[in-house]
Amino acid sequence: KNAAPGDYAAIAVAGVCVAGLLISVLWSAWRTFKIDDTLRYVCIETAKTTSMVFIILLGAAMLTAAFRGFGGEELVKEFLTGLPGGFWGQFIVVMAVIFLLGFFLDFIEIAVVVVPIMAPILLADPSANITAVWLGVMVGVNMQTSFLTPPFGFSLFYLRGVAPPDVRTTQIYRGAVAFIVLQLVGLAIVGFNPPLVNYLPNRTYLTSDTAPPPQNPLLQECLESHLAGYYDENESLLRERISAMQQLDLSVLPEDQRQELAEAFAKALETFGNMEAIETASGEIDAYKGGYRPLHIEARDIQAEIRSVESRLADAQQNYNLNQRIGASTEELQDLQDGIDAIEAEIEALAASIPSEWESARARFLELADAEKSARNTYRRTVDDAYEPVRELGRLLSQADGLAGIEAQLVSLEGVVAQAPSDEASEAVREAERLFSDFDDVSDIRGAFSDVRKEFRNGDPDRDAAGALLADALSAYRAEVAWRRDAASRLAEPLTAYDELLQESIGVRQQQRLTTALAEEVASCRSEHKDISLYF
Repeated sequence: KNAAPGDYAAIAVAGVCVAGLLISVLWSAWRTFKIDDTLRYVCIETAKTTSMVFIILLGAAMLTAAFRGFGGEELVKEFLTGLPGGFWGQFIVVMAVIFLLGFFLDFIEIAVVVVPIMAPILLADPSANITAVWLGVMVGVNMQTSFLTPPFGFSLFYLRGVAPPDVRTTQIYRGAVAFIVLQLVGLAIVGFNPPLVNYLPNRTYLTSDTAPPPQNPLLQECLESHLAGYYDENESLLRERISAMQQLDLSVLPEDQRQELAEAFAKALETFGNMEAIETASGEIDAYKGGYRPLHIEARDIQAEIRSVESRLADAQQNYNLNQRIGASTEELQDLQDGIDAIEAEIEALAASIPSEWESARARFLELADAEKSARNTYRRTVDDAYEPVRELGRLLSQADGLAGIEAQLVSLEGVVAQAPSDEASEAVREAERLFSDFDDVSDIRGAFSDVRKEFRNGDPDRDAAGALLADALSAYRAEVAWRRDAASRLAEPLTAYDELLQESIGVRQQQRLTTALAEEVASCRSEHKDISLYF
């Protein structure tokens, strides 16, 4: 009713535009369907292409299943793990194979045939501890070269189709070399800088609605690494605030709350020493790793070879037993036994080649690792004990007004208990008990009201006893409200400020989510690949 003439004109123009758009879409669809049967042709070609892709996928799945079923995956694993250079030797060989296959195969075939066989072997190597995202990006960047590598690179075919006739195919191949080199340079850059790939997915995950809580075990080392620097910069401030909290008058609190809070402040002061213990233990194990790593690699390689020879020994013993059962000649059995003896001698020789200092060196490493683990666990228990009582008390004080607000409903029970029929009185008390479900640390009070309700179970209650129990329950309730309100008026403000101070340091593990700044720090830390092979 209040629209101006210009508004009607705008509505009319918008209506005309929408109508024109709909007419254009319908006209284009009709022309596509009628003229030269274009729509039918497009649908048929799309169906052909889609069917071809799915046939490739099905064939690849069948090939992979057959390859694994006949033990091919084990052969590939033995070949890769036997290569020198550890993980990087295996990785370079796999990347080279994928690159060479790109000359002759489409990226789809490589992705569905080669990758499912190679990827689990590389991902299982603890010396690199790589992420599946990083490996997937590396494989993807590598397979991009298949569009450029002759003789079947798609980009080369596209260029050949639009290039003038005087441009020869060999010239196109030579021109693509520079771009292939650029792809390989990009592959090397991504390979040596894992955060380029891992940081963004980690940050997106840690800041999303489904992010894990800070108490997640996978985040602890990165959190502690960040907090070590934070404590170095802010230890004096934190100690000052903790000492100020220790000077507060806590007499308004019940004895158990007062004791828990005092212990929490003491635990908070222990945090810095515990973090120093972590840094000391980590420094010791890092210093020890330098000399221990070559010994670990040598011993584990020999032990892996021993396991391989033991597998041969088991096959040889099985073959001997089989020939013995079928009645083979003495000479044949002796030959088989000689083979078994030779394998056992080989195992003994390999076992003897393990460095003599291996056992003591391994024991020392495990001792240092246990010391570091113990230091981290001590720190985590300490900060939890230092923050949990503060958060719990803050929650109790925040509920003081709400708890006081149900007093009228509870007081009304006095008349109900004195005069109402048993069923009505019992139900009324039950409803009063439900009121306490919204509050913390009131189980004793709720139990007192439950005792009142029990007096009405038999249908012939002792109303005097029920009244006395109700009076006791109301007295406990009023005492709870009184100390909470008094404590809230005196302690709520300093407790809130103290809580806010600890949320990103001592109390970070008890928060529901990481802050954006902390999530960025943790994401950056987790983006690096960490060698954990020495722990195996």
